[in-house]
Amino acid sequence: MNKLTVISEIDDLLEAYCDGCFIKRELKINAGKTMAHRFCINSCTVGDQLQFLGQELNKVKTK
Repeated sequence: MNKLTVISEIDDLLEAYCDGCFIKRELKINAGKTMAHRFCINSCTVGDQLQFLGQELNKVKTK
């Protein structure tokens, strides 16, 4: 994977799933921004995919 492909995939995921996410919005209202962020990192499947793509981006960057 090249850098632009990874960045494009990250952007597509964020646009398709994270913008307007009902769960994130409700958690932010009811439990606060930190809890919503924690959910995205630890429990959300899209968050897992974003973490994977971030690791791939780091690999591309160091080569």
